[in-house]
Amino acid sequence: MKRMTRWIAGPLAAGVAAGVAAGVLCAGLICADGLTDDIRRSDVAVVLGSKVNPDGTPSPRLAARLGRALELYQGGWTPFILVSGGTGVEGVPEGTAMKRWLVARGVPDAAVIVDDQGVDTRATARNAVTLMKARNLRTAIVVSQYFHISRTRLAFAQEGLPDVGSAHPDYFEARDAYSLAREIPGYARYWLD
Repeated sequence: MKRMTRWIAGPLAAGVAAGVAAGVLCAGLICADGLTDDIRRSDVAVVLGSKVNPDGTPSPRLAARLGRALELYQGGWTPFILVSGGTGVEGVPEGTAMKRWLVARGVPDAAVIVDDQGVDTRATARNAVTLMKARNLRTAIVVSQYFHISRTRLAFAQEGLPDVGSAHPDYFEARDAYSLAREIPGYARYWLD
């Protein structure tokens, strides 16, 4: 029995170690990609949604994304900002709340395109590409948390826009570790679709 236990335990331990190593490698690649901004002149900056408070104000994470997009707009990197999100349990459409935040900070109403149906990353990519085509916009830069950039770029490529730039806000919180771990299977699932 001891021999059999050793025979199983050795390969099992090696398999677990290989799995952990693969996870660490994937996390490292996702971080490296997301933390390396690819800022270029683009027709539109696409900001992915996140939680909106019940009073309609963006959560700190979402405000950081919007602030990054505002920097790009004010810096002349893009003439339009597309804000995309769904409606969470708070009952406030994220895109509408995001536009309100940007307009309050001086972005002209006509420069903000709203997608309130961006319920997930894939929907945001699909909707953004459709809205861009309708307005003859060809290039984009995505704005989201660093751990979300790789999967977002993949989603845009799958929707027919393979060469998008990226920018992340300098906003970090403890839950990023969970979010990063979740991105590994999330990216794999998108890649396999």
